[in-house]
Amino acid sequence: MSLRMARFYNFRMNGLPLLVALSVFISGSAPAQVVQYDKPDRERFLLQGAKKEGELLIYTSLVPEDLTALAAAFERKYGVKLSSWRANSEKVLQRAVTEARAGRHEADAVETNGPQLEALYREKGLQPLYSPHLPQLMPQALRPHGHWVGTRINMFVQSYNTRLVKKEELPKSFAELAHPRWKGRLGIEAEDEDWFAMIVKDLGEQAGLELFRTIVRGNGLSVRKGHTLLAGLVASGEIPLALTTYSHGAEKMKQRGAPVEWFAIAPAIGRANGIGIVAKPPHPHAAALFADFLLSPEGQAILQKGGYVPANLQVEDRAQKLPLKFVDPALILDENEKWKKLWAQIVLGGAR
Repeated sequence: MSLRMARFYNFRMNGLPLLVALSVFISGSAPAQVVQYDKPDRERFLLQGAKKEGELLIYTSLVPEDLTALAAAFERKYGVKLSSWRANSEKVLQRAVTEARAGRHEADAVETNGPQLEALYREKGLQPLYSPHLPQLMPQALRPHGHWVGTRINMFVQSYNTRLVKKEELPKSFAELAHPRWKGRLGIEAEDEDWFAMIVKDLGEQAGLELFRTIVRGNGLSVRKGHTLLAGLVASGEIPLALTTYSHGAEKMKQRGAPVEWFAIAPAIGRANGIGIVAKPPHPHAAALFADFLLSPEGQAILQKGGYVPANLQVEDRAQKLPLKFVDPALILDENEKWKKLWAQIVLGGAR
């Protein structure tokens, strides 16, 4: 049975009236059929439809300068306008879920943090996503259900001020952070409980929790909200060593001449940020075309220039070669209250 015929039978089995299912089968214009179109002429097919649609709208938490670069390259290549609404990941999720529940169909795609995309998938706000670039991606960028895919990796690394910390004294394990030499010299971002959960699980939950209690009790942690702020405080020397900066943030500081370098206590923790196409996009051809562009080596190279770790392994990056462990977005959602409570008790409660 052909893919198109199989979809026809699926529509019928899902309870659509026969004439409606038949019209979808003949026209091939249903959003799901567009997004999941997998013929060799996919790019031509999507571009023809996208030209008629003329634009697409994404909800995103990508920083403005990187979003602008992507939009310009996409519009230059395809002549299709990319519009966006930008906010932090929590607000992006809130708006997408509210509109989905209300039956409003404004956005075509959502590009944000993995846990928020996973929550939107659970709300049935996303459809299965196909792209010919999926085989090129690191395995951790793919979700078992296939409704969203990682595009850029936020890699949690440790960064330090090269004037205040000697390379030879850098810790090789988290246990070394309990040494008195680090008293008053450590910083951490205020909302990184997902990083905390993955590190603690890797260390063994009870042993990991006790280790962090020892570090905080003995040496203290300076807690700051915002990874960019934290990286900046490392650069200024206010915080000699930060436990949770993003590799791209530290790399940008370094490229600007700041006395900053980053390293990773194994395993480095990665969080996949990604893209999903909403269940009923107003511009399905343009949405699928943009998702393909974002996942392609061309789009990934633009993200890499912004300092992100590309999910596409055809675009090589230093951070891809680190021993990696990824934040499990499903686990973070399921155990959210547990890790927020432990984070508040151990890290925030003992902050200086």
